[in-house]
Amino acid sequence: MDPSQGSTLSTNVAGLVDGSAASREIYYVDHLPVYVKELIAGGTAGAVAKTAIAPLERIKILLQTRTEGFRSLGVCGSLKKLLKHEGVSGFYKGNGASVLRIVPYAALHYMTYEQYRCWILNNYSTLGTGPIIDLLAGSAAGGTAVLCTYPLDLARAKLAYQIVDTRGSFKNRMGNFQAQSAYNGINDVIKNVYKEGGVRALYRGVGPTLIGILPYAGLKFYIYEELKSHFSEEHQKSIVMRLSCGALAGLFGQTFTYPLDVVRRQMQVENLMPSTQGNVRYRNTIDGLVTIVRNHGWRQLFAGLSINYIKIVPSVAIGFTAYDTMKGWLRVPSSTEVPVCIDLLE
Repeated sequence: MDPSQGSTLSTNVAGLVDGSAASREIYYVDHLPVYVKELIAGGTAGAVAKTAIAPLERIKILLQTRTEGFRSLGVCGSLKKLLKHEGVSGFYKGNGASVLRIVPYAALHYMTYEQYRCWILNNYSTLGTGPIIDLLAGSAAGGTAVLCTYPLDLARAKLAYQIVDTRGSFKNRMGNFQAQSAYNGINDVIKNVYKEGGVRALYRGVGPTLIGILPYAGLKFYIYEELKSHFSEEHQKSIVMRLSCGALAGLFGQTFTYPLDVVRRQMQVENLMPSTQGNVRYRNTIDGLVTIVRNHGWRQLFAGLSINYIKIVPSVAIGFTAYDTMKGWLRVPSSTEVPVCIDLLE
């Protein structure tokens, strides 16, 4: 037996005999496969980052869907108004669904990206090993993650769209504050939406999401790897370099595909909008883009985009820090690449 193995075994046995909770914890963690540790770390990082920027996420959805009373307000004005009518808890409405979604989303996105990348390299060697592989693998991984977690994204949008006045007398154009009874949490949203339209209703708006996520997810990985390639191998290991490349990759990808995100949000909450009265507003993605431009101008296609610019640095930084911390606790080898281009902005 190797001396080091014997030492490790003795340490583990001693911990178990000693009954120390910390020793047992380390013992179990050491036996987890590396990819499982990465999934746990990635999911935790996504949840922490999402919660940290939840108030900005809520405001973005309100601006994207042209919610009454928030259309002409900026970020600060919207935050003040939300605090006035719903209190601090209003900043986090829909965040539960967001966190429930981002954990499997981030985990699936990262894991399937690696799997798709290996599959392409093994079966289509003529494509080489450059950024084009990252573009294809990232696009496929993004689409897979979206399809598996979309109903939770729908629930988040519906919960975040609803403004329930708990402190004042806010009036909307329908003559009262809330035109429809508010959904009471994630389960209530899922059950009611399924009851009204079945599985198809749970995926309302998935069209523009997939159309957007395929180039967006691919662009993120492509730009991230392309930017990294301009640095020496020594600098590629720098935390600052990874943070910068990850932030720029997410920023470029979001800007390019943002109009599709606006269409998606409006399709997700159209049955709650007073002007639609429960009727289908957009027949498809193209119809949504054309209608929004015709009725509200092209600027509406980028409503809330400035919030993404504001939150990208703290989102990536917090996500990176949480991921790095979890890696240390889970004893993941330090050589493991940090997936900073995984979508924490979605």
